[in-house]
Amino acid sequence: MTTTRPPVFEQVDAPRAAGGLRGVFGRRRADRRSDDHGDRGVVSAAERRNPSVRLGLSGVHLVLFTGLVVAGLGPLLWLAKAAVTPTQDTLRQPLALWPNGIDWANLPQAWNDVHIDQFFWNTIVIAAGSWASQLVVATTAGYALSVLRPRYAPILNGAILATMFIPAVVLLVPLYLTIVNPPLPGDVSLLNNYLAVWLPAAANAFNILLVKRFFDALPREVFEAARTDGAGPFRLFWSIVLPMSKPILGVVSVFAIIAAWKDFLWPMLVLPDPAVQPLSVRLPAVQQSIELDVFLAALAISTLIPVALFLLFQGVFLRSAGLGGAVKG
Repeated sequence: MTTTRPPVFEQVDAPRAAGGLRGVFGRRRADRRSDDHGDRGVVSAAERRNPSVRLGLSGVHLVLFTGLVVAGLGPLLWLAKAAVTPTQDTLRQPLALWPNGIDWANLPQAWNDVHIDQFFWNTIVIAAGSWASQLVVATTAGYALSVLRPRYAPILNGAILATMFIPAVVLLVPLYLTIVNPPLPGDVSLLNNYLAVWLPAAANAFNILLVKRFFDALPREVFEAARTDGAGPFRLFWSIVLPMSKPILGVVSVFAIIAAWKDFLWPMLVLPDPAVQPLSVRLPAVQQSIELDVFLAALAISTLIPVALFLLFQGVFLRSAGLGGAVKG
């Protein structure tokens, strides 16, 4: 007679088994997520593991990066080289690196003999006034439309937006007539006055809407807390809104200064006196009367401020300054 032995069941540690199952499923979910993220591009994650595909992608990235560097920095580097190169070398071998030496005299000659120093100062004054006027108008108008929000704010917002659909050349003649005969007491004209450049530049609808959209994204809890503590509209604007708006202030500043620095038509119309004209107007006027190497040196000097502005404000575009710790809890 045979006896059947009862089955022996192995005791399993339930928590450890559950943890193992969770680990397996967690790894599978993580793998799926990584595959999903990798498959979102043209090349999947599995294809990226292939050495030949990785080598091809690295080559494409290198070619694109080199092309961007050449297209972006190439003209500036060539201008810097040509500014200290004699005219004959620039005409005969434009891409050669100083075949007959460096001519440093081009820079002081452009600065002193062509009076680039005076035109450079005029450009700085025009750009600084345009920057200040645009910043004041854009921030105050954006603050009124976004934070104060009067009842007629939607109508005013639509009117500002509508001005962007009007071509600038259509406004050229009426604006010029307004500058010649401004609505001021007495026989006054703003020709050869920097106000003729600063005041029209201040009414920039794009900057106003840009600042308004940024103010719309600011946390309203901070405004309510400030009002509870007794802050008025001006104190709220000066002590709360402006310190939180460093990124957009930097963006508007760069836009304003670059636009004023390169503007040609309007300063030429309202500033006919050469003594008050900026570089953008005077450099084309003196091009025919000076040597090519001196003219290129003057152009290189005129690019110093835009390049410095880019190097100074490039971090502002990539960084959201001051918003991370604005609201706690």
